[in-house]
Amino acid sequence: MIMIDTGDRIAAKAAQMSRPEFIAAYPITPQTIIVEKTAEMVESGELDAEYVRVESEHSAMVAVVGAASTGIRTFTATSSHGLALMHEVLHWVAGSRLPVVMVNVNRALGPGWNIWADQSDSTSQRDTGWIQLYCSDGQEIFDTVVQAFRLAEMEDVQLPVMVCFDAFVLSHTSMPVELPEQSEIDAFLPRRKPLWKLDPAEPITYAAMIPPAHYAEMRKNLHVGHQNALVRFPEVCREWKARFGTFRGDLVEEVQCDDAEYVIVTMGAFGAEARVAVEQLRKQGVKAGLARVRMLWPFPDEVFRKLAPGRKFVVVDRNVSPGAGGALHAQLKAALYGYANAPVRGFIAGLGGRDVTFTDLCAMVDRTAKGEAADVNWWGIQD
Repeated sequence: MIMIDTGDRIAAKAAQMSRPEFIAAYPITPQTIIVEKTAEMVESGELDAEYVRVESEHSAMVAVVGAASTGIRTFTATSSHGLALMHEVLHWVAGSRLPVVMVNVNRALGPGWNIWADQSDSTSQRDTGWIQLYCSDGQEIFDTVVQAFRLAEMEDVQLPVMVCFDAFVLSHTSMPVELPEQSEIDAFLPRRKPLWKLDPAEPITYAAMIPPAHYAEMRKNLHVGHQNALVRFPEVCREWKARFGTFRGDLVEEVQCDDAEYVIVTMGAFGAEARVAVEQLRKQGVKAGLARVRMLWPFPDEVFRKLAPGRKFVVVDRNVSPGAGGALHAQLKAALYGYANAPVRGFIAGLGGRDVTFTDLCAMVDRTAKGEAADVNWWGIQD
């Protein structure tokens, strides 16, 4: 079955077919359509779930914590300042090892107010303990939401997953998506089997005070779950490909990287422009490739360490850590330190929804090739 719809409605459809039993909802542009659509599905009977409208995004995540702690599958969605308001509870979800799935529609943070695409909202949450996955088109949005539930609920992972895609560029753009049958999704994603749950019939102590003698072990266990996710997610993607035929890469989508001298590294909607840029650069005789990051966190260090020898990286970030630069740029340099002497040049572009085309990406590669690129470069800034 082919569905043609916006990224938000595609995400809602993927959530519905994943059979969550609880959804907490609070609207925020440009995510609102997701919670509106899931509400319609619950009302019509398409989705058998408890749907709770709350007074804030903080409350939405608190409600999800309570529901997930009873052992059921949960879902929510947010964006920008809504994600920022959840910050405290994001730590709680990860520390509690609750396999919650949340869609975050990447939108700029204020002030000044801006509702357009910018990934700084999610990149600023990297240390909360959530796995972060980024999408570049409608099919990937659908596939990744379902895959996220499968990954989150794996016994040696047991972590929350944030599925991210760019505001308006993807959230409000209609794209064709191939939908599997519900029975096929059910076979891929069976009912959640919790390792523990709150149950009055079998009371347990949960999230109690942890003294210094044991706290570090708990945090290490959380870290190990992330390391396991780096192994498990490629397995999930390979199984998805075998069952359903669609594949957008696993940890990183590599395009013409085998003989590439210059590799564009980016994530999200920039991936589509980067593919065109690679084609154009190849026509010009430049050996270019694309490494589009799907899993930003935990960062796939080993993928880039294997890719690095003999290559130069042109990193394009639609986010910024003020005082440092782009998140991808920083992560890649950290991953390669002590392993490979590959030049890494970072470009910050498209903040707040500013348009960035394949010609811009080609120009970034050209500037790098000419030795004119600094460590951190601000692209298209109006002086």
